[in-house]
Amino acid sequence: MIAEAWGRRRYRAVFVNKLDEALGEATETQSWLDDARDSGYVLPEQFDPLDSQYVSIGKMLSRMIDRADDFCKHSPATDYRGISRVEENDSTSEQSSNIDEFFA
Repeated sequence: MIAEAWGRRRYRAVFVNKLDEALGEATETQSWLDDARDSGYVLPEQFDPLDSQYVSIGKMLSRMIDRADDFCKHSPATDYRGISRVEENDSTSEQSSNIDEFFA
């Protein structure tokens, strides 16, 4: 769903809707993890890191929803094939710090 949201980012409402669906799915998965722990299928030491990861995912998705305008900068008529992409070898450490700052 996150990839679908990204592909439809030219429409802010659709972008937010898809991210909201992804957030709901993450929350549902977290609920199933709770049930698995309560039923003894997952040990607490297995549960804790997974639960922590889902909390982080939820925070990132919520932050993306709150800042949807940062992702949906172009008009619906934009041809994204014409926009240059950042190459992977171009300052990846700078990109990583920007990502960490964005989700802080």
